[in-house]
Amino acid sequence: MADANVARLLKPRSIAIVGAQPERTSIGGGVLGNLEDFGYEGEIHLVSRSKDEIRGRPCVKTIGDLPKGIDVAVLIVPQVAIMDSVRACIEREIAAVVVYTSGFAEAGEEGRRQQEELSAICRENCIALLGPNCMGYTNYVDGIPLTFEPVEVAGVKEGSKRVAIIAQSGATAANMRFAMHARAIDVSYVIATGNEATLGAEHFVDFLLDDEQNAVIGVYVEQIRNSGLFIAAARKARSKGVPIVLLHPGSSERGRAAAQSHTGALAGDHAVMQTILRNEAVALVDTMDELFDVLAILARFPTPPAGGAGIVTNSGAIRGLCFDFAEKVGLELAQLSPEIKAEMETLVPPYVHVDNPFDIGTTGFANPAIYGTSVEVLLKQQDIGLTLLSYAGGSPKMQLAKSDAIIPVYKRADKPVILNIIGDDYPLDEQFMKDVRESGIPFFRSPERAMRAMAAVASYADALAALKQSAPAPTVSVRVEGSGVIPEYAGKKVLADLGLRVPRGAMAGNVEEAARIASDIGYPVVIKAQAAALSHKSDVGGVIINIADEQALRAAWEKLHAQVMSAKPGLLLDGVLVEEMAKPGLEMVVGARRDPQWGPVVLVGLGGVWIEALADARLLPATASRSQVLAELRKLKAAKLLGPFRGQAPRDVAAVADAVVRLGALMLSDPAIAEVDINPFIVGAEGEGAIALDALFVKD
Repeated sequence: MADANVARLLKPRSIAIVGAQPERTSIGGGVLGNLEDFGYEGEIHLVSRSKDEIRGRPCVKTIGDLPKGIDVAVLIVPQVAIMDSVRACIEREIAAVVVYTSGFAEAGEEGRRQQEELSAICRENCIALLGPNCMGYTNYVDGIPLTFEPVEVAGVKEGSKRVAIIAQSGATAANMRFAMHARAIDVSYVIATGNEATLGAEHFVDFLLDDEQNAVIGVYVEQIRNSGLFIAAARKARSKGVPIVLLHPGSSERGRAAAQSHTGALAGDHAVMQTILRNEAVALVDTMDELFDVLAILARFPTPPAGGAGIVTNSGAIRGLCFDFAEKVGLELAQLSPEIKAEMETLVPPYVHVDNPFDIGTTGFANPAIYGTSVEVLLKQQDIGLTLLSYAGGSPKMQLAKSDAIIPVYKRADKPVILNIIGDDYPLDEQFMKDVRESGIPFFRSPERAMRAMAAVASYADALAALKQSAPAPTVSVRVEGSGVIPEYAGKKVLADLGLRVPRGAMAGNVEEAARIASDIGYPVVIKAQAAALSHKSDVGGVIINIADEQALRAAWEKLHAQVMSAKPGLLLDGVLVEEMAKPGLEMVVGARRDPQWGPVVLVGLGGVWIEALADARLLPATASRSQVLAELRKLKAAKLLGPFRGQAPRDVAAVADAVVRLGALMLSDPAIAEVDINPFIVGAEGEGAIALDALFVKD
C-alpha cells in the first residue's frame, strides 16, 4: 500500500531533488535552500541535466543515475514529464514522490484522466505520492522542509503542545502556520496535500496521531476522498484525546464549484458530511478565523469538559451583547448554582447583581485580583465547561495588574480559560502582551470572535460527552421488499412492522371494495391512487380527502381515476388506498437518506407544505439515540410549536424521537434502502403519539 510509505515521505533519511537549480528564487533552488537552512543531515541527491554541481553538491543527469532505495524524490519537472519521471523513480525503488506541478484534475477532464493514470501507477507500485498541484510539507520536528516556499526555521520545544496542520491549499497551510506561530504555539507539521492523487488528508491525520506530542490537528479540505478512513482516524483521535478541527468549504453551490476548480475535488453532500463528522466528535468550523481560534484553544485544552460558558466582564454593555451573541452562535450560558452565586456575592458590594455573564462593574479598579478570583470561582461549577474574561484594558498599570490576576488562574485551570481585551486595534502595553503571549492563554480582541470559537469548542466537548453515553443502535428485522420507488401502501406496511402508527385502511381494486373498506373503518375517509410511478400523487389529483359517505366515495372514485389518467395517460394503478381521516396535529417530516460516501442519515423537521418553504429540519446520523433526537428537535426554528403554544398542548416529541430512532435502525439494517420520506408525520398532543400519513421508500 502507498500509505505504508508515509513515514518515509515525511521523515526521509535520503532525498532526491529532480530538477535542482542553483537560484534560491527558483523552485528547485528553494527546496535545496530550505533543507540547508534547516540543517538537514540526511542524504541529498541532485538531478540536473544542465549542472554538474550546485552549491558544492554533485549532480547526476537522470533519475536512472540515482542510487536505489532513496526515501523521497521531489519532482520539479513539467507536467508532461511527470509520468516518465515517476516510472523512473519506480525503477530506482524510490519510496515516495512529491509533485508540485499543476495541470492535473484541477485543469479539466484531460487533466483528471492523467491524474487517474498517475494515481494508478503509484498505487500499483506502493509509491507514497504527495500532490500533484501541492506545495509540499515542512516537518518541524525533524527539521525537514520539502517545500519551495521560503520557510522560517522554527523548531519545537521538547514536551510542548503542538499543532499539526494539513491543508489541500498551500496558501491556507501557510496561513495556518503563521497564525499559530503568531500565538506562540509550536507547529509540528505543515502538509499541503494538493490534489491528493493517492494520499489524502485522512492518511496524514492517521499518521500524525501516532506522534504523542501533537495536541491538536487542524485540517482544511475541499473534499474528503476516503470517508471511511477519515472516520476511522476521527475515532483514533478520540481514543488518544487529540481533537481534529476541520474547515471544509462547500456549504454553498458556488463554494462547491470553486473547490472543484481548485483541486479537482468532486463535492459530496456537505450537510451529510457535517452530520456524520460532528457525531464523530470532529470540531467543525465555518471560517478561517474560527479555524485559527479553535486550534489555539484546543492546543492548550485538548479535552475540554462538556458544559455551558461562564463569562466575567466589567461592562454592562458587553454583558448585554454577550447574551445576544451567545444565542446567535449557539453558546449555552450556564445558570449559576446557588453555592457559586453565593460565593460570587462575597466578591462584590451588595448592590452588584450576580448572574452569568457576571459584570463586576467598577470593583476591579480598587481590587484587580477579582478578575482572577471570579473566574476561579466559576471554574468550580461542574457544568461550566469553559470561561471567558472580557474587559476593557485600561492603563498599562491596570493591564498588568489584571494579567497578574488571571494568568495564574489560567495556568492552574483544567478547563478552557479565554481572555478578551475589548478595544479593537487599540495598542496594549508591551509587557502585558509579552506576558500574555508567554503564558499561552487564548487571547482575543473581539468578544464576538472569542464566543464563536467557544461555541465550536463547547460543541466538540458535547459531542465527546454524548459518545461516552451513547448506547448501541437498536436492531430491527423488518425488510423492505422490491426495488426502485416503493408505493405508499407497501411503505406503510414497512412502517407498521417497524412499530410506527399508520392510518387504518386497505387497498381497493374497485369501487365496491372501496365502499366495504370505508364502511369497516368509518367515514370520513381519504382515497389515494397507488403506483410506483406516483411518488407525488397530489400533483396529479391522485388524493381526495374528507369523503363523508358512500355516495361521495363513489363520486370521488370516478374523479380520482379521471384526474390521474388525464395527467398520466396509460398508467396502470396497483389500486386505491382507502384510509381513515386522521385527526389534525402538527405536521412534521421524518425521513432518511443514504449518502454514497458517508452512509445513512436521518432527518426530522417541520413538514407538510412548510418543508420546502422554510427548510426547517435537522440531520442526524442513523445511529442517533433518543436523547440526541430530542436535543436536535429543540434546535428547530419552529421548536416553540413543540411545546405549549397559544393554548395548544405540548406535542408528543417522544413519539417523534422514537420514530426517528427506529427509522435509523432500519437504514442500518438494510443497505439497499436509498431514501425514506414520511411527510406529513402528524404529531398529536403529549401522550397521543404520532401517525404517518404518507410514506415514500426508494431502494437501489
